[in-house]
Amino acid sequence: MRKFLCGFFSLLLAGCASQIPRSVSEPTPSKLSVAQARAAQGPIGAQVRWGGTIAKVENHQTETWIEIVERPLDSNGRPRQLDQSGGRFLARIDGFLDPAIYAPGRQITVAGLLQENTTRPIGGYTYNFPVVKVTGFYLWPPLPQRGYRDPWYDPWYPWHYPFYGSRYPWRP
Repeated sequence: MRKFLCGFFSLLLAGCASQIPRSVSEPTPSKLSVAQARAAQGPIGAQVRWGGTIAKVENHQTETWIEIVERPLDSNGRPRQLDQSGGRFLARIDGFLDPAIYAPGRQITVAGLLQENTTRPIGGYTYNFPVVKVTGFYLWPPLPQRGYRDPWYDPWYPWHYPFYGSRYPWRP
C-alpha cells in the first residue's frame, strides 16, 4: 500500500510540472519593447522575451526565421489576444521548424539575444525588423473554441428539459 501511495503521489506531482521553458515563463530584466528596438537600434546582445502571432515562416539551410506580430504577454509569457501591437520582429531559431505546425496565426513566445535590425518589405512597404537570436521558445496550444451559451440558462433549474426543449441549449 505504501508503494502504491508513493507512486500515486509522484505521478500526481509530475502532472503538475510545467512544460514551458523557464526562459519563456520568467520575464527578463531588460524591459526593451519591440517598438523601442525598431525606433532606435537597441543594445546588441540584450536579453529579451517577446511573443505574439506568427505571420510567416522561412526555412533556410541551417536555421528558421519566423516573422512575428508582437502582442503583450501575460504573467506566464503567453501572448494576450488583443488588437494592439508594438510592431513585428524576426526570430532566428537554429534547425528546421515545420511550417505546417508553426503556421501563421499560431501564438509563440521567444526568449533570446537582440541582434542588429534588418530591413525587409511587407507588401510595398519597407519595414525595419528587430532580430532575436532565440535561446528558448514555446509554441502555445490553440485556445479552445467556445460555443454559444444562453446567458440566462440555469442548468440547475428543474423545469427546463421536458417543457422547454433541449436540456443543453448550447449543444446542437
